[in-house]
Amino acid sequence: MTNQDARHVPLTRAQRLAQDATEAADVRRFQTHPDVIALRVERVRAQVDRLCWSGIVLGLAFTAANVQWFAAAGAEVGSLPWLTAWLLDPTVCLVLLAILRAEQVTARYQVHTGRWVRAAKWLTLAATYVMNTWSSWAAGSPAGVVLHSVPPLVVFVAAEAVTDLRDKLTDAVAVAFVNATKVTTVHEPAAPVHEQPVRRKLFADYLTDARHAWTPEVVVTPTWVRETTGCSRGLSSKLAAALTAEIREGAAHE
Repeated sequence: MTNQDARHVPLTRAQRLAQDATEAADVRRFQTHPDVIALRVERVRAQVDRLCWSGIVLGLAFTAANVQWFAAAGAEVGSLPWLTAWLLDPTVCLVLLAILRAEQVTARYQVHTGRWVRAAKWLTLAATYVMNTWSSWAAGSPAGVVLHSVPPLVVFVAAEAVTDLRDKLTDAVAVAFVNATKVTTVHEPAAPVHEQPVRRKLFADYLTDARHAWTPEVVVTPTWVRETTGCSRGLSSKLAAALTAEIREGAAHE
């Protein structure tokens, strides 16, 4: 920030404050811009995914030896039953990881999976827990039960929590777009009556059209939004996310 103008005349305190105010307004405008917020959310989403996936993979790796020992059932080391026992844990874990990877994409676009997906996820997690703790329960060892319960339970909680976190991060982007549109609409200068310009359709206008067309039996998707409002493909996913957030908020208050 310079303390002189273009003619190298020292600025007064009021002029410096005016420059600071202008710069602060520009910074705030860009910081609250929906695209900037979306970029920041994507960075946070990537960090959340990496941390959760690291914890899940490490937890499943910890359980592999316990599951193998459970499946081997005292078989001689190096024997065929002992070697085959190593296949049990990857069988369960690969199915679980496939489900979590799919939910990573569906949660981003707020597409809800069916009951079979949740049942498969819970079954694999429950199977991992039982196989890890069975020997400790049979031996009556509380310490062993606690030790072998922590990794499967952490994996279970992380698998459920990461889906909700991705869903809420998508809601945050949708809310940013809605709020930015409201601010733009409020501060939009009124055109002279005699000019009668053609007003450009805003995000809020498309959202209003979609809101009026929606009925409880309709599943909100970007395709449905495009067919209903005539918006562009790039805007349809944001409109679908914003309308879905409104519907959920309305259902929560009922």
